[in-house]
Amino acid sequence: MAGTAVAQSIIRAANTASLGTLDRDGGPFVSLVTVAAIGPRTLAMLLSGLARHTQNLLGHPSASLLISQPHPGGQTDDPLAATRVTLVGRVQKLSAAEDSSSREAFLAAHPSAEIYAGFGDFAIFEFTVTEAHLVAGFGRIETISADDLS
Repeated sequence: MAGTAVAQSIIRAANTASLGTLDRDGGPFVSLVTVAAIGPRTLAMLLSGLARHTQNLLGHPSASLLISQPHPGGQTDDPLAATRVTLVGRVQKLSAAEDSSSREAFLAAHPSAEIYAGFGDFAIFEFTVTEAHLVAGFGRIETISADDLS
């Protein structure tokens, strides 16, 4: 149960993540995105339709997010000492009629995105977690179901 609380804390605090998608040829593609938690198992992303990761998601909605928590003591010479969680899930593009609360939460977390949020090629996408894989230090590795995150 302690691992679940750590994973929940990382998800709530996240503002960036590495997004893993499947590229056109079926290979992996990873990029940096901004995120905002809108629930214990759901994160919002504001993505441009011009971005390669967005095109990948429209073709195949399965994805992964890697969120790393800064080391508690600040900089360290061992980046693998940072607590991190890999989220596995599915991404869905929301229509303008569906996205108001997610858009609001995203813009509250990323006020600078207001500048481009209204551009026609940007939309809110929701990432829904199906599984979380937590690495909280040496030998502290745990896979957490989506139900346990709720």
